[in-house]
Amino acid sequence: MTEAAPATGTSRWDYVLGTWKELDVPEGWRAEIVDDNGVVLVAPPSDPHNYIAVRITRALNGVVPDDWDVYQTLGIQLPAIERLYMPDLVVMPESVVLDPEQTPCPADAAELAVEIVSRSSRDVDRKKKLWGYAHAPIPLYLLVDAWDENGPSVTLYEQPGNGRYNQATTADFGDKIRLPEPFGLEIDTSRFPGPDEWPS
Repeated sequence: MTEAAPATGTSRWDYVLGTWKELDVPEGWRAEIVDDNGVVLVAPPSDPHNYIAVRITRALNGVVPDDWDVYQTLGIQLPAIERLYMPDLVVMPESVVLDPEQTPCPADAAELAVEIVSRSSRDVDRKKKLWGYAHAPIPLYLLVDAWDENGPSVTLYEQPGNGRYNQATTADFGDKIRLPEPFGLEIDTSRFPGPDEWPS
């Protein structure tokens, strides 16, 4: 959906963000601002997608500090580039999440964002969100991609700077990928469903 022109004296970002806040989104759906075309609706995730999210959440819950949490439906804003994403998972301090002055939460307060690629989100997760999270900057971006043309994989992007991530480590489904401190965690991908296990 493309927004109308903002009223005089209102910045484009404030107007788009206000539109996002007023949306009546169908249950299970998410609304994001992924490019300059305004607010888009994202369909509910599939069962394999949810399964992967649960596996990663379980691993993270064992290592995140008590004053941080793992969220699945948290909107994070990137006002400098006029974007608003709802990552599949994001690790954020509870002090930010519970602060009514920081809604939606600032992306630069996140320690980790996770996106689980679906058939319809390939371009958004691999390119647009990679660019956006690097600009936030979010220190770590984990991309779980069952549709990678080189075979199902998980890629950890690190060291954001100058609008891009300067390091990337990829592991095939079946292998482990290590998240550095403050997590110090290996995520086992051996139970992640491959593309033949996703609905067509």
